[in-house]
Amino acid sequence: MTAGGSSLPEVQRLLTALAAAKPGGRIAEIGTAFGEGTKAIIAGLTAGSTLVTVEPDPDRYDFACEVLAGTPAEILNARWEDVLPDRGPFDLVFFDGGTRDGTLDLVVTLLAPGGILVKDDLVPGRPISGDPVREAFLTDTRLAAVELLVSSEMALIVAVRV
Repeated sequence: MTAGGSSLPEVQRLLTALAAAKPGGRIAEIGTAFGEGTKAIIAGLTAGSTLVTVEPDPDRYDFACEVLAGTPAEILNARWEDVLPDRGPFDLVFFDGGTRDGTLDLVVTLLAPGGILVKDDLVPGRPISGDPVREAFLTDTRLAAVELLVSSEMALIVAVRV
């Protein structure tokens, strides 16, 4: 687990590949942190793609603004729930932020049909039942989803809006 830090290299490679698979795509990142996931998404951006990343913590936001200066990323210091719904739908959403009541359903509504959701920072091997993130994304009929083992310490969910 990253404990609120940077994305693992395996997750970064996945983000680069998924961004590249959405030519001209509208992409959102929830939880910029230190900008490592953002950089990975940027590496896969194609012409016409847009990227907005949202970080609520002011210190992390300031740091991200510094390390992402000059990139095509639009960085917002806000709660994603307040700014992203009016900007969607998105072709790719990297949900790297924490979850709260109501946010799991809300993030699905941000996805365009065929849009991809990536939610990382899951402890591997847990059952679906009783885990709010797994229940929300692996059983939602609006999504085709799978859990993938990224490392011995972390799993993630990749879901497509059907």
